[in-house]
Amino acid sequence: MTREIFAQKTDVSRETLERLDEYAARLIKWNRAINLVAKPTLDAVWTRHFLDSAQILDHVPAGTKTWIDLGSGAGFPGLVIAVLRPDISVTLIESDRRKSVFLSETARACGLTVSVLSERVEDVEQKADIVSARALAPLTDLLAFAQPLLGPNGIALFLKGENVENELTEANRLWHITHTKHDSVVDPRGSILSITDFSRRTDT
Repeated sequence: MTREIFAQKTDVSRETLERLDEYAARLIKWNRAINLVAKPTLDAVWTRHFLDSAQILDHVPAGTKTWIDLGSGAGFPGLVIAVLRPDISVTLIESDRRKSVFLSETARACGLTVSVLSERVEDVEQKADIVSARALAPLTDLLAFAQPLLGPNGIALFLKGENVENELTEANRLWHITHTKHDSVVDPRGSILSITDFSRRTDT
């Protein structure tokens, strides 16, 4: 997918595209040193990373003000969200110091105001309307990470791959989960889990 097709699918402004150009250039440059993403995926950055992240916004309720992205790594989806929705206050959590520097420097270069926390997820003490993650951990672990970070009526949005049904089965052993599964617009094997309510089971 080209930059132009991305623009058509997302209807973003020229300024937003220019910020994503800067993001892509820095991703390619930094990836040589710290392996942010698998090298072959750089040839499809507008699809594999930018559109894959952007599609999550289709499942975000109106009025969302705060967002926490877990294990942000190269910034997917959190930093892309910050580019596309500057009205949302985004916090990126990344315990790897080198990756957190990349996130901070890229955000600054793109003219974004984001908070980058170089901490373990378990040590973060704040709450948000949305908690997201991509390729970080199994669903059971993600729910444990997200629970203390979600504010009232908060939603967890997790980008998942072809193993999602197995992960849901495993998570249901430990959690009561109210969720909707949305097909990915990028990968036919992928999906987005929108989890509106969950609590630990007491009958296990």
